[in-house]
Amino acid sequence: MKTITNTPSRDGGFDKQGHRGCRGLMPENTIPAMLHALELNVTTLELDVVITKDKQVVLSHEPFFNHEIATKPDGALVTEAEEKSLNIFHMPYDEVKRFDVGLRPHPRFPQQQKNAAYKPLLRDLFDSIAVYLQSHKRPQPYFNIETKCLPVTDDIFHPKPEEFVELLMAVIREKKMEQWVIIQSFDFRTLQYLHQHYPNIKTAMLIEDDDQRGIEKQIESLGFMPTIYSPHYSLVNKQLISYCHQRKIKVIPWTVNTKEEIEQLKTMGVDGIISDYPNLF
Repeated sequence: MKTITNTPSRDGGFDKQGHRGCRGLMPENTIPAMLHALELNVTTLELDVVITKDKQVVLSHEPFFNHEIATKPDGALVTEAEEKSLNIFHMPYDEVKRFDVGLRPHPRFPQQQKNAAYKPLLRDLFDSIAVYLQSHKRPQPYFNIETKCLPVTDDIFHPKPEEFVELLMAVIREKKMEQWVIIQSFDFRTLQYLHQHYPNIKTAMLIEDDDQRGIEKQIESLGFMPTIYSPHYSLVNKQLISYCHQRKIKVIPWTVNTKEEIEQLKTMGVDGIISDYPNLF
């Protein structure tokens, strides 16, 4: 079972990941959030992608317009009752881009700066980051990209994993970013397809806090050794870290949002942390 370990090694090897860019500080999964995260010296930009009707790969945590962050093109606020009907998989990107996702005050992130923003194409994010790196003489960050899919919503909110991965990989290969991406998912089908067809791409298995199977059963379910084991931070202990490190798997928990918890996990020996507040690093 091939394991790839060339994940971020700067800053003494500790991987500082900005969750959805820096969700605690800027509108999530937008280019301004990603650029601000780079200003805070993250080593990895964590983000989510979905697929549009016209097969474009777009940054978004949900495959619809979340009522907490979205405003319709006519200025009306998206409501919780209607959000799932605003299905990005059924919209061409030209329509998706007309929705604002940066102006509504976020109920759970009061520090978040408000500015007009839209859901960008992944290829446009890659281009924007490249321009920033060149002008600021900054080292290349990694991109930790989550595929937002589940078996129960295949062909409803997203294509099946095979098509999803191929659309994603087409953008990654077009922009020559294979070396700099990690593909993460709670849906192991995505990672299994990647492992079979793109074995050199780094993978991260995401684990929910209520997953009681234990790491051995989880990896058995995946079917191969991932590059990264990425659990909810509450599941991390020294025994788990030791198990992973013996198998050359990095441990990068999510989403850690206090200085105290970050320091505790670093002391425990994790290889990196995903945080909404990369300023805490």
